Amino acid sequence: MVFLSRKKPPPPPSSSSAAPSLKIPQPQKESVEPDAVEKMTAILAEVGCTLMNPYGPPCLPSDLHAFRRNLTGRLSSFSANSGERDNVGALCSVFVAGFSLYIQSPSNLRRMLSSSSTTKRDESLVRNLLLVSPIQLDIQEMLLEKLPEYFDVVTGCSLEEDVARLIINHFRWLDFIVNPHVFTDKLMQVLSICPLHLKKEIIGSLPEIIGDHNCQAVVDSLEKMLQEDSAVVVAVLDSFSNLNLDDQLQEQAITVAISCIRTIDGEHMPYLLRFLLLAATPVNVRRIISQIREQLKFTGMSQPCASQNKLKGKVPAYNAEGSILHALRSSLRFKNILCQEIIKELNSLEKPRDFKVIDVWLLILMYMNGDPVRKSIEKIFKKKVVDECIQEALLDQCIGGNKEFVKDNFASFVSLAEHLLSSKEEKAREIGSHIYSRLFEEFTDNYSRQEILGALVTHVGSDNKFEVSSVLEMMTALVKKYAQQLLPFSSHINGILDYLEGFTIDNLHKVYEVFSLLALSARASGDSFRSSISNELMMIVRKQVSHPDLKYKKMGLVGSLRIVSSLGDAKSVPDFSSSQVSDCGEILELLKTSVESCRQSNLALIMFYDEFATILSHKLLQPEIMEWIGKHLGEFESLFLADLENEKMAEKGSYSGLEGDLWMNLDGSISPICLNILALASSSSESCCLQILPSNFLLLSTVERLTNDGSLAGVDALLGCPLHLPSSKYFAAAGWQSLAKKQKEILSLSLYYAANWIRELLNAFSSQIDEKIGCISQATVKDVTTKLLKRLRNLVFLESLLSNLITLSPQSLPELHPYSESHVEHPRKKNEKRKLDDDASQRKVSMKNNLKKSKHSDVNEKLRQPTIMDAFKKAGAVMSHSQTQLRGTPSLPSMDGSTAAGSMDENCSDNESLIVKIPQVSSALEAQRFKFRPLLPQCLSILNFPKVLSQDMGSPEYRAELPLYLYLLHDLHTKLDCLVPPGKQHPFKRGSAPGYFGRFKLVELLNQIKRLFPSLRIHLNIAISLLIRGDETSQTTWRDEFALSGNPNTSSIVVSESLVYTMVCKEVLYCFSKILTLPEFETDKSLLLNLLEAFQPTEIPVANFPDFQPFPSPGTKEYLYIGVSYFFEDILNKGNYFCSFTDDFPYPCSFSFDLAFECLLTLQLVVTSVQKYLGKVSEEANRKRNPGHFHGLVPNLHAKLGTSAEKLLRHKWVDESTDNKGLKNKVCPFVSNLRIVQFTGEMVQTILRIYLEASGSTSDLLDELACTILPQASLSKSTGEDDDARDHEFPTLCAATFRGWYKTLLEENLAILNKLVKTVSSEKRQNCQPKTTEAHLKNIQKTVNVVVSLVNLCRSHEKVTIHGMAIKYGGKYVDSFLKVFDFLEAHFQDHKELVIQLGMKQTAITSKIPATKRSLERFLFHVKALLHRTSGGSNFWMGSLKHKDLRGQIVSSQAYIDNEADEVEETMSGEEEPMQEDELPLTP
Repeated sequence: MVFLSRKKPPPPPSSSSAAPSLKIPQPQKESVEPDAVEKMTAILAEVGCTLMNPYGPPCLPSDLHAFRRNLTGRLSSFSANSGERDNVGALCSVFVAGFSLYIQSPSNLRRMLSSSSTTKRDESLVRNLLLVSPIQLDIQEMLLEKLPEYFDVVTGCSLEEDVARLIINHFRWLDFIVNPHVFTDKLMQVLSICPLHLKKEIIGSLPEIIGDHNCQAVVDSLEKMLQEDSAVVVAVLDSFSNLNLDDQLQEQAITVAISCIRTIDGEHMPYLLRFLLLAATPVNVRRIISQIREQLKFTGMSQPCASQNKLKGKVPAYNAEGSILHALRSSLRFKNILCQEIIKELNSLEKPRDFKVIDVWLLILMYMNGDPVRKSIEKIFKKKVVDECIQEALLDQCIGGNKEFVKDNFASFVSLAEHLLSSKEEKAREIGSHIYSRLFEEFTDNYSRQEILGALVTHVGSDNKFEVSSVLEMMTALVKKYAQQLLPFSSHINGILDYLEGFTIDNLHKVYEVFSLLALSARASGDSFRSSISNELMMIVRKQVSHPDLKYKKMGLVGSLRIVSSLGDAKSVPDFSSSQVSDCGEILELLKTSVESCRQSNLALIMFYDEFATILSHKLLQPEIMEWIGKHLGEFESLFLADLENEKMAEKGSYSGLEGDLWMNLDGSISPICLNILALASSSSESCCLQILPSNFLLLSTVERLTNDGSLAGVDALLGCPLHLPSSKYFAAAGWQSLAKKQKEILSLSLYYAANWIRELLNAFSSQIDEKIGCISQATVKDVTTKLLKRLRNLVFLESLLSNLITLSPQSLPELHPYSESHVEHPRKKNEKRKLDDDASQRKVSMKNNLKKSKHSDVNEKLRQPTIMDAFKKAGAVMSHSQTQLRGTPSLPSMDGSTAAGSMDENCSDNESLIVKIPQVSSALEAQRFKFRPLLPQCLSILNFPKVLSQDMGSPEYRAELPLYLYLLHDLHTKLDCLVPPGKQHPFKRGSAPGYFGRFKLVELLNQIKRLFPSLRIHLNIAISLLIRGDETSQTTWRDEFALSGNPNTSSIVVSESLVYTMVCKEVLYCFSKILTLPEFETDKSLLLNLLEAFQPTEIPVANFPDFQPFPSPGTKEYLYIGVSYFFEDILNKGNYFCSFTDDFPYPCSFSFDLAFECLLTLQLVVTSVQKYLGKVSEEANRKRNPGHFHGLVPNLHAKLGTSAEKLLRHKWVDESTDNKGLKNKVCPFVSNLRIVQFTGEMVQTILRIYLEASGSTSDLLDELACTILPQASLSKSTGEDDDARDHEFPTLCAATFRGWYKTLLEENLAILNKLVKTVSSEKRQNCQPKTTEAHLKNIQKTVNVVVSLVNLCRSHEKVTIHGMAIKYGGKYVDSFLKVFDFLEAHFQDHKELVIQLGMKQTAITSKIPATKRSLERFLFHVKALLHRTSGGSNFWMGSLKHKDLRGQIVSSQAYIDNEADEVEETMSGEEEPMQEDELPLTP
């Protein structure tokens, strides 16, 4: 065709031009032209059409159907005779030629395209001629050839004026197309040269023009056209949507659309996304979602923290992205399949870099759809936040990048933030708070901020303490940053005050800090704000302080002192001096009111002193306030101190019939004063003063340190002054017997107050060493250090002695630490009350039993007067001979590290003193530990004293100090419990942390912990060395050491050195484990490096790590991890730190199962830490360059961990030559034998689980243990010869631990099957390799072997618990096994033998378990369906199921009568005897 080769179409002819000038060149044109036009006119006239209408378009007859029918018959060769067909063909050619000549004139073409009716636009002559089949194709081609002549029409003209659009409009909705392929090809050729506006018109009309014909050519042409010009993408997508495409063409169209994601203009992206999402089917939805996520460039703001001008000059970009989000929202609203696939796709992402801004928006948009997916969105959003896949920067881009669209989805953001804040995970709460903060910063309008503050106040009313704490922390941060902007919303914030009663002390601090900051900010505002905030706040706290209920009084004290801290800060510079004066006067009045209201409650006064001391430790208040404090503290000397003359009390008196002595005098004769504890404790009117003594001294020392540049020289006499306590003679048997109940209580209270006084001395003066104050001389530092060690020894002695007294005479101690008491009754208080009630009830029961026994006893026995020894035995302080034989050495620790209470030997005379054992922890005293004053973090600096670091391992001085360091290590362990998240707490770690730290913050403890790493390592090394040597120091030496600290000589002190060394080792390992799991390690990498460096061995043998080539360089994290792992492994094995051992004890930790177990747990935590902290580094190294030693580090450490666990399991922990060492004869005076066995069994389970998980092939090891080792275990409860006769090599597998082994193997086997199910399910869509398929089948077969062997053990085991576990885990196994039937069916033909073996073996298992009968029926039907689908139905038959016990015996009440059915079932489930390998082979 000529027009296809033209570079530019000719201009349209003018209206005056003659028609002959536009004739198409043809042979004999001059002679044919007039005849053809006339002939065409005549033919039309014959069928009723007048072509030459001087008044407009050609006149058509009224019956158009008859017109087209007659014209078709006139031009059709099928209606003519055989002799006339040639003439008809010629006539048709003449008609077409005449039509071609006639439309050469633009006016004639326009007339023929115009409708002859004003009401019906399609009644044109051309439209009717296109419906005449003989000439349709010719007319179509001529019209398409005329299109290029009208390309230059002015854009925007009407349809009647645009000939090109008229022509295209005539092609739409034709009743039929004679030759669609030719017409489509012709149309596509013309389309390729059309101008853009006409091209879009034609492409959009293709479904109406082409219909269902030749869609393949259309799609191919449009794909090629789209590659050349992306501007037509919207029209192409519209055409794809309306064409009736088959599945193959639809996928081709989707592929074309996906290829345009990267290159398409932003304004066209919404149409593209809408097309792709609406075209999604279950087959292609995964590809569509993944490609959109991968290729869509959706970045949001480049600077999310930009200021208020962040939207200037960027409106078009954000509008485009907003349009994209609108398109996504409308598409996701009505197609649930898209939401499900997006959730699956996002759930599979595990790395932060895999998440994009569009992912967060997809979650937000789906969240708006409502309940069907809302829960799933909340779950996955929270999970990814906790896993740190969704981070703050990503949310900043979402919220800051599309402000207007965020406003449309404001409720969704607030709802998700609400869900995160209600979580227990700290990371989720942090992100939830961040979302609220960003929304508050971005939306400055009153409505949005009111909504945010209202939501926050709603959170405050939650019963979730984590949620409330996080919200208040965020509120505090907002007030500090936007105090002035929050003043207008104070009425909304006041809603927090409605929930004060449910707040903890910590949350009360945050609440009143919020209102105090608002009040401080209101000072610079108008009077209305000041009166509405400051006055209201003052009114509330005054009411609370004056309330008689202690709960409200505490709330008022916190509020009052927080106001004092904010408004009375000496560094705050007010705007008006008059305001400062009035505020100071108001603060002093508030302080006086608070003190006066606390006179009736010691706990309230204690809290006042503690809170005030905390404020003064961080800031200096105004001089008027400091002056008032000094006057108030002037009463300390007159209340609590007494003068001394020649080291004796100046005034002697009777203290409720008790005599007193001066204890623990460190200053000797130069001490002019003493702490008058006994006088105050014995006076009923003044005994309450001792309750406020520690807190009063705390405030005194804080003020002294604040006013003297950190020095405590003004009160240093209190550190060494003696304590006036009851005479030591009362702690002998005769003295104790002579005391009345009230006097015994005075003795216990005196020791209690003395211990807490020493605790506060340690808190105050340890800061002198810890802070290294420059004004203190070296001599003073040395003197303070010596006295601190002596005071610590006094504290250990006092608490050990008090522990004995509380055990002998239980009583409730007064509280000295108010933070332990929440508004809800403290759990320890409940335990304490329950314990006291239990003791009373036990005494009643014991009395009844004694009365029953007395009826059968001798008369003289009835009349015998009970002795003091009987009373001691009844209280549990002295054990009988039978008890001693049962328990062994009474000084042994329990599993949680506790020991027996102080007891008096049976053979001691009445003049002998009560035996004080160190270390000693009484359960009666530990139940009231929360009432004690806490040791502050600076006390832990005693562990770093230079004297300790300079000692040799066997130094007698260090041995004498080791019980003191054990006391501090236990306190550190208790504090670390507060830092470690609840989910990371290990069930075997003892100690429970207080719910509130009290006077110190977590940051202070963390700062102190950083300095302890080298000292912890030194204490561990020395304790293990001393434990291995076994040298014992005489008890006389220990008594002399305690006497040098001023402790009374009359008390019998017994120190168990081996117990001290063991407990030091365990406490260090506890502390190391807890420090390693601190959340702060994730943000502060220096903490981790310092900890690893501190626990490095002297030398790392490179030969032990042959897989590392090259070996990591010293100082790198990999090197440090290897060193730490080797350090703890060396404790479990022969090492360089210890001497060699005999064959009976090949491991250093063989002397203590507890210590070996704890060391293994620590080693496991090290390996876990390696996986966590080096996993990301290893992945990056693999992706970028040579991975080096990253590949082998974790597997190598895992293998060594498994080896260590195996050694513990294979070691014989019972030995006749050692006392109380090993696994079986481990006892605890406070724990029943049943609990000991249970606790030890749980330890063995943990070791076994580590052994299985760390092995190279868990399936093979499980198979070996379940099928070979466990059946050989002896179930006899006796020891000795039975243990020696065992056939297996695991001494830890005995009758006492068999249940733990059995349960662990069942659990691990079920876990392996579940992993296989998950793996098989994930490979369904992929082509699984034959080798992989066979490996999966063999692994499944191994799990079947294991569960078969374990269930068959029920036949020989009599314990009901074993039968119950077999039923429970057997049923779970069947349910999991049913999930792999699709996989078995898919690979049945290739692996028929393996599949059939699996089915037969599984039937034998479940037929023995009545509780899983329903699962068995489901299983049997699945097997039958599997065999029928795979043409193997004849290989299977089914019988009725019967109830059997685990021995295979039919239950008589449900025995079946049908003998035939019995035979069938026995065929299916096996004989009564266990199946043999030759009957049902398990290996191919």
